[in-house]
Formats: sequence, C-alpha cells, structure tokens
Amino acid sequence: MAEQQEQAAPDAMMTRIGQVVMLHHGGDREEARDRFLDLWAEIGEDGDPLHRCTLAHYMADTQDDPADELAWDLRALSAAEELTDGRVSAHHASLAVRGFYPSLHLNLAADQLKLGRPEAARSHLRLARDASDALEDDAYGDGVRAAIDRLELRLEEDGSAGGGPSGAEPLGGGPAGGERPGGEPPGPPRQRP
Repeated sequence: MAEQQEQAAPDAMMTRIGQVVMLHHGGDREEARDRFLDLWAEIGEDGDPLHRCTLAHYMADTQDDPADELAWDLRALSAAEELTDGRVSAHHASLAVRGFYPSLHLNLAADQLKLGRPEAARSHLRLARDASDALEDDAYGDGVRAAIDRLELRLEEDGSAGGGPSGAEPLGGGPAGGERPGGEPPGPPRQRP
C-alpha cells in the first residue's frame, strides 16, 4: 500500500522541469536555460533517465547554437535508451518509452538540417516516421505526424540546402506549457520543425 502511494505521489523533479518549460514558453529563454542547467547539475549525468531525457529534450529548445541544440537532443535520446516502460508508466500511466522516439528523432532531424546535414536529417526523419506507429490517434500524435510530414517536405524542397531558423517554436498539437493534453506533466516529447 505504501509503495502504491509512493508511485502515485508527484515527481518533484518532473514538476520543476515542467515549471521551467512554462517559463521558456512564456518567453524567458535565457532564464529557462539557466534554470535547466541548475537542474541538470542537480540530476547529474547518471541521474534518473526520465529526468535526464525530459530536461535535455526541452533544454535543446533554449539553445542559440544548432550544434548545442543537437548535443542536448542527443543527450535526450541517450537517456531514453536507458528508460524502461515501468519507470515511464510510474510517472504517468499513459506514457510508454516507444512513444518518445518519434519526437526525439524528429528533433534530431531538424537539428541536422539546421547544421546543413541533409542526409543525417533524412536518416533521423526515417527513424521518426518508423517510430510514429507508437503515437496515439490524438491531437499530440497528429501534431508529431504532421511535423514529420512538414520536415520531409522541406527536405524534398530544399534538396541539400540547410535548415530553417534556429530555435523553431513548438508546433500546434504538441504539449503546451510543458504538459500533455489533460494537464499531465510530460516526459518527452516536444516537437518542432
């Protein structure tokens, strides 16, 4: 019984990460970046993979340099590879690790395109598309699939040209204010391209 209560208790670090996401979405990118760095130091390189994955995933959006954005998105992917469905569902019953990969790879594709690496972008975009069957048929899933389609179209139109502006905003249909539909705090995913 006590174990069930512990699992039902809110995850304080996820709440804190969500608060910084809201700060960022409110327009204070620099302050959000500073607070994310403080949380990252607190979590540590070997900390809870859900915390690392979520923080790195959102930290990428606060970066000015596309290479830094890529580095944070790679940290998010690396942490996701350490996650288990048990850990993710303990945070929120509706989440599964495989549902993180479409957005993680979509963001890596966008990063690679910004860095002028269209083949690497196409590779991650294929991985995002292949993983998209894990998405629900809801507004979030529809938003990620639409973002995959848009980036794919952009890659086709641009040929080998570099990507769009750094720090693209999250797309409609994704989590707003760092929350999934229904107001629950996120694990990843965010989406942008």
